[in-house]
Amino acid sequence: MPGNMQERREGIVQFVTAEGSVTFGQIKKAFPDVSEMTLRTDLKALDEARRIVRTHGGARSVEFVVGTDDLLLNRSTRNVEAKAAIARKALSLVRPDTTIFLDSGSTTTALAREMPDDRLIVFTNSLTCAAELARLERARCIMVGGNLNRYSMSLNGSKTVEDVHDLSFDLLFLGVTSYQSATGFACGSDDEAALKRALIARAEKTVVLMDSSKTGLRSTFRICGLEDVDAVISEGGLSEHFLKRCEEADVTVL
Repeated sequence: MPGNMQERREGIVQFVTAEGSVTFGQIKKAFPDVSEMTLRTDLKALDEARRIVRTHGGARSVEFVVGTDDLLLNRSTRNVEAKAAIARKALSLVRPDTTIFLDSGSTTTALAREMPDDRLIVFTNSLTCAAELARLERARCIMVGGNLNRYSMSLNGSKTVEDVHDLSFDLLFLGVTSYQSATGFACGSDDEAALKRALIARAEKTVVLMDSSKTGLRSTFRICGLEDVDAVISEGGLSEHFLKRCEEADVTVL
């Protein structure tokens, strides 16, 4: 029955999301009363609906692959005012005749939307940032290559890291998924974490763009510690505990 199918597929999404990455054997064990053919049909339908990501041997959650909790399109409609406030603060750090890297994400895209038409070289791995920067005439936008992540609308992988190693930036605006005192800044994708670390290594100054809802959250792949960045920009709702940690690490908070 359709209702049973819907309930079963929702159960599969919850199972995959909870585990992060599962084999087809694990899915069969979790749903022993469902035929193999039906499960494969379910996985195909859920992948097409972008609820999960099918892999050769099973499935992964969107969070595990993307490094976020859902599609970039969905994230762009959340905390809109906070993202706009962060973008406005970030603009105060942008200077003419400098090189900037805009990381992927909904907050960096909001910054790209506000970027002034000055003499700048702006690198990015984000398709949405590049689309926003296309309106500029004096600024030069350069995209680094790599594999397309259709969920975050960004390029990453070994080719992207290789491109970054040959570059240097005055200023890096970095997107993160979460921050915990024990682990530092993190995201849900190993490819994205590797790229972010490479970007930090090539930047003169690293600025994290992060709304306050991301503190205290947990993600799988560590990017760096608080001591590895120069500044954090939020909408202003950061906890006293986080602010104290920033002060101890000599990190500017805007």
